[in-house]
Amino acid sequence: MLRFRSLGSGSSGNSTLVESAGLLPFRILIDCGLGIRQLALRLAEAGLQPQDIHAVFITHEHGDHIGCAQTLARRYRIPVWMSQGTYAAIGMPDFDGLLHTARDGKSIDLGGLQLMPFTVPHDAREPLQLSCTDGSSKLGIVTDLGHATPHVLAHLQGCDALLLECNHDTDLLERSVYPPFLKRRVAGQYGHLSNDAAADIAMAVTHSRLKHVVAAHLSVQNNRPDLVQAVISAALGCNTSDIVVAGATGGTPWLQL
Repeated sequence: MLRFRSLGSGSSGNSTLVESAGLLPFRILIDCGLGIRQLALRLAEAGLQPQDIHAVFITHEHGDHIGCAQTLARRYRIPVWMSQGTYAAIGMPDFDGLLHTARDGKSIDLGGLQLMPFTVPHDAREPLQLSCTDGSSKLGIVTDLGHATPHVLAHLQGCDALLLECNHDTDLLERSVYPPFLKRRVAGQYGHLSNDAAADIAMAVTHSRLKHVVAAHLSVQNNRPDLVQAVISAALGCNTSDIVVAGATGGTPWLQL
């Protein structure tokens, strides 16, 4: 059995907890873009402590994703996976032997969980998003990308749940106080997904077993949960309440597959 919950998603910090249940549950954090104290508080809300985490996967070097990765790893002796480009971009700090290199298309087998990293178009050094499976259920995580390539869509096929970036509403972004260069970056091919672009991805990979769609990484200034839920639910032909929105501070409850 696989379950997951967002510990928070947005420009202030991103972290997703994934657990394969069984006699010996295995838990991995996908990104830990929070301070170490805040991370501990949010883990406590999930009934866990930092020492209950068995591995960390970092998608890219931006501060709202890398966060306290080095501190967490070294303090609790937790192995960390990231791309070589991400490691170079953060200045190649000392992980005291706990660092492992992740690569596009190379699976990572961890205690009943298999991760499959894949490259995405984003303005980072070597960004990777990923899918996670316990052999019976599959979760796809795509929280930072400018557009969906065929490579991305191929890796998201057959997912039982999606944690999908829905960063901005196009009209709200255009009318926002952001300077023009930042609007171009956010809306660009290596920026972030609009609600409509996220809906296109959801439609391209939906199938009869898709159980959960979680809208993630919403912009506080340029999006609203009701807009996201309306666009994604219309695309998938479901109720707006079926689309879970990951909050910046509250994340989501546990979602089970």
